[in-house]
Amino acid sequence: MSTNPLHIVLVQPEIPPNTGSIARLCGATNAVLDLIHPLGFSTDDKHLKRAGLDYWPHVNIRHWKNLDDFLDAQDENNLFFMTTKVERPYFQAQFPPGACLIFGRETKGLPKEILALYEDRCYTIPMQNDHIRSLNLAMSAGIVLYEALRQLQE
Repeated sequence: MSTNPLHIVLVQPEIPPNTGSIARLCGATNAVLDLIHPLGFSTDDKHLKRAGLDYWPHVNIRHWKNLDDFLDAQDENNLFFMTTKVERPYFQAQFPPGACLIFGRETKGLPKEILALYEDRCYTIPMQNDHIRSLNLAMSAGIVLYEALRQLQE
Protein backbone atom coordinates (compact mmCIF):
# COMPACT_ATOMS: atom_id res chain seq x y z
CA MET A 1 0.00 0.00 0.00
CA SER A 2 1.31 3.44 -0.96
CA THR A 3 2.34 5.74 1.85
CA ASN A 4 0.80 8.61 -0.13
CA PRO A 5 -2.41 7.15 -1.60
CA LEU A 6 -4.75 8.84 -4.03
CA HIS A 7 -8.01 10.24 -2.69
CA ILE A 8 -11.51 10.21 -4.12
CA VAL A 9 -13.37 13.12 -2.54
CA LEU A 10 -17.15 13.19 -2.70
CA VAL A 11 -18.71 16.54 -1.83
CA GLN A 12 -22.14 15.99 -0.32
CA PRO A 13 -22.99 12.82 -2.28
CA GLU A 14 -26.71 12.12 -2.59
CA ILE A 15 -27.11 8.61 -4.05
CA PRO A 16 -26.10 5.71 -1.78
CA PRO A 17 -25.28 3.16 -4.53
CA ASN A 18 -22.83 5.61 -6.14
CA THR A 19 -20.98 6.09 -2.87
CA GLY A 20 -21.03 2.35 -2.22
CA SER A 21 -19.56 1.61 -5.65
CA ILE A 22 -16.90 4.27 -5.17
CA ALA A 23 -16.02 2.83 -1.76
CA ARG A 24 -15.50 -0.54 -3.44
CA LEU A 25 -13.34 1.15 -6.10
CA CYS A 26 -11.27 2.80 -3.38
CA GLY A 27 -10.83 -0.51 -1.58
CA ALA A 28 -9.65 -2.20 -4.77
CA THR A 29 -7.07 0.52 -5.47
CA ASN A 30 -6.02 1.42 -1.91
CA ALA A 31 -7.35 4.93 -2.47
CA VAL A 32 -8.80 6.93 0.41
CA LEU A 33 -12.48 7.86 0.25
CA ASP A 34 -13.10 11.33 1.69
CA LEU A 35 -16.78 12.08 2.34
CA ILE A 36 -17.69 15.74 2.73
CA HIS A 37 -20.81 16.27 4.85
CA PRO A 38 -23.68 16.78 4.86
CA LEU A 39 -24.40 13.50 3.09
CA GLY A 40 -27.72 12.94 1.35
CA PHE A 41 -28.12 9.60 3.17
CA SER A 42 -27.07 7.73 6.29
CA THR A 43 -23.88 5.68 6.11
CA ASP A 44 -25.99 2.86 7.54
CA ASP A 45 -28.19 2.94 4.41
CA LYS A 46 -28.87 -0.59 3.12
CA HIS A 47 -28.26 0.51 -0.51
CA LEU A 48 -24.88 1.94 0.44
CA LYS A 49 -23.86 -1.25 2.23
CA ARG A 50 -25.18 -3.47 -0.58
CA ALA A 51 -23.05 -1.65 -3.18
CA GLY A 52 -19.95 -2.08 -1.01
CA LEU A 53 -20.84 -5.64 0.04
CA ASP A 54 -18.20 -7.09 2.35
CA TYR A 55 -15.50 -4.63 1.31
CA TRP A 56 -16.23 -1.95 3.93
CA PRO A 57 -13.57 -3.12 6.42
CA HIS A 58 -10.95 -2.76 3.66
CA VAL A 59 -11.75 0.86 2.73
CA ASN A 60 -10.06 3.87 4.31
CA ILE A 61 -12.96 6.32 4.69
CA ARG A 62 -12.51 9.78 6.16
CA HIS A 63 -15.41 12.02 7.08
CA TRP A 64 -15.19 15.81 6.91
CA LYS A 65 -17.65 18.24 8.50
CA ASN A 66 -17.68 20.46 5.41
CA LEU A 67 -15.74 21.32 2.26
CA ASP A 68 -13.91 24.25 3.86
CA ASP A 69 -12.47 22.00 6.60
CA PHE A 70 -11.31 19.53 3.97
CA LEU A 71 -9.71 22.18 1.74
CA ASP A 72 -7.97 23.88 4.69
CA ALA A 73 -6.25 20.58 5.51
CA GLN A 74 -4.91 19.98 1.96
CA ASP A 75 -1.94 21.03 -0.14
CA GLU A 76 -3.49 23.01 -3.00
CA ASN A 77 -1.14 21.29 -5.48
CA ASN A 78 -2.92 17.99 -4.73
CA LEU A 79 -6.41 19.27 -5.55
CA PHE A 80 -8.11 18.30 -8.83
CA PHE A 81 -11.74 19.32 -9.29
CA MET A 82 -13.91 17.37 -11.74
CA THR A 83 -16.73 19.27 -13.42
CA THR A 84 -18.74 19.48 -16.61
CA LYS A 85 -18.26 23.28 -16.57
CA VAL A 86 -14.80 23.39 -18.20
CA GLU A 87 -13.21 22.17 -21.42
CA ARG A 88 -9.83 20.97 -20.02
CA PRO A 89 -9.80 17.14 -20.16
CA TYR A 90 -8.76 15.15 -17.08
CA PHE A 91 -5.94 13.41 -18.97
CA GLN A 92 -4.09 16.73 -19.24
CA ALA A 93 -3.73 16.83 -15.45
CA GLN A 94 -0.44 15.73 -13.93
CA PHE A 95 -1.55 13.76 -10.88
CA PRO A 96 1.02 13.56 -8.06
CA PRO A 97 1.06 10.89 -5.34
CA GLY A 98 -1.61 11.86 -2.83
CA ALA A 99 -3.76 13.67 -5.42
CA CYS A 100 -7.30 14.46 -4.31
CA LEU A 101 -9.82 13.81 -7.11
CA ILE A 102 -12.80 15.93 -6.09
CA PHE A 103 -16.33 15.28 -7.35
CA GLY A 104 -19.49 17.23 -6.58
CA ARG A 105 -23.06 16.24 -5.83
CA GLU A 106 -24.85 14.14 -8.42
CA THR A 107 -27.55 16.77 -9.02
CA LYS A 108 -25.57 20.02 -8.70
CA GLY A 109 -21.88 19.28 -9.10
CA LEU A 110 -19.32 21.38 -7.23
CA PRO A 111 -20.19 24.84 -5.86
CA LYS A 112 -19.65 27.64 -8.41
CA GLU A 113 -17.50 29.62 -5.99
CA ILE A 114 -15.13 26.64 -5.60
CA LEU A 115 -14.88 26.24 -9.38
CA ALA A 116 -14.08 29.95 -9.72
CA LEU A 117 -11.51 29.89 -6.90
CA TYR A 118 -9.72 26.83 -8.31
CA GLU A 119 -10.37 27.47 -12.01
CA ASP A 120 -6.86 26.34 -12.99
CA ARG A 121 -7.36 23.04 -11.15
CA CYS A 122 -10.68 22.07 -12.83
CA TYR A 123 -10.97 19.23 -15.33
CA THR A 124 -13.70 17.38 -17.21
CA ILE A 125 -14.34 14.01 -18.80
CA PRO A 126 -15.00 14.88 -22.46
CA MET A 127 -18.29 13.73 -23.95
CA GLN A 128 -18.49 12.68 -27.59
CA ASN A 129 -22.27 13.14 -27.79
CA ASP A 130 -23.68 16.62 -27.12
CA HIS A 131 -26.91 15.06 -25.87
CA ILE A 132 -25.13 13.41 -22.92
CA ARG A 133 -24.12 15.99 -20.31
CA SER A 134 -22.26 13.75 -17.87
CA LEU A 135 -21.54 10.23 -16.70
CA ASN A 136 -22.59 8.45 -13.53
CA LEU A 137 -20.55 9.60 -10.52
CA ALA A 138 -19.08 6.15 -9.81
CA MET A 139 -18.08 5.69 -13.45
CA SER A 140 -16.48 9.14 -13.53
CA ALA A 141 -14.52 8.45 -10.36
CA GLY A 142 -13.21 5.18 -11.83
CA ILE A 143 -12.13 6.80 -15.09
CA VAL A 144 -10.15 9.58 -13.41
CA LEU A 145 -8.74 7.39 -10.64
CA TYR A 146 -7.34 4.85 -13.09
CA GLU A 147 -5.78 7.62 -15.19
CA ALA A 148 -4.05 8.91 -12.05
CA LEU A 149 -2.86 5.38 -11.22
CA ARG A 150 -1.60 4.93 -14.80
CA GLN A 151 0.38 8.16 -14.59
CA LEU A 152 1.92 7.25 -11.26
CA GLN A 153 3.10 3.86 -12.57
CA GLU A 154 4.92 5.30 -15.61
